[in-house]
Amino acid sequence: MAWIAERRVGAGAVAATTDDRQRVLLVCSAGGHLSQLVELRPWWQHHERCWVTFDQADARSKLDGEVVVPAHHPTTRSAKNLLRNLVLAVRVMRRFKPDVVISSGAGVAVPFFLLARLTGVPTVYVEVYDRIDSRTLTGRLCHPLSSRFLTQWPAQADAYPSSTLIGPVY
Repeated sequence: MAWIAERRVGAGAVAATTDDRQRVLLVCSAGGHLSQLVELRPWWQHHERCWVTFDQADARSKLDGEVVVPAHHPTTRSAKNLLRNLVLAVRVMRRFKPDVVISSGAGVAVPFFLLARLTGVPTVYVEVYDRIDSRTLTGRLCHPLSSRFLTQWPAQADAYPSSTLIGPVY
């Protein structure tokens, strides 16, 4: 597995881009959030990518062979880790220089989406599969920061104006 310290991103850890490939930064919590982004493999496997997620067993297993930067957790109700992940976002975005930032949540997405918005990097947020009839906190925070906001259920699409209904990713 290519788990690397955040200081090495962009220092030869990732192959050079080609004309038809994008630099994709995938940011998410471990667990179900990660599982949903992994399901998008048919798309992201053709692009240069870097993952930001928690250094946990499921992430190590699912991202074997991928370039991964460990994020600080827990993110729920932790101002300290929010700030630490904001600093991480600055470092990763500066070194990896993504063409797009994609996330399915949770809290680790917020500092990356905020920085991406401030620097003009497009963002795509995929609202989680298991929250059907109400909006998630991260969804509410990332919706105004998103270039594209994708939902998996019609009720989610109703809750988020200007979202795009894509259907379940599972």
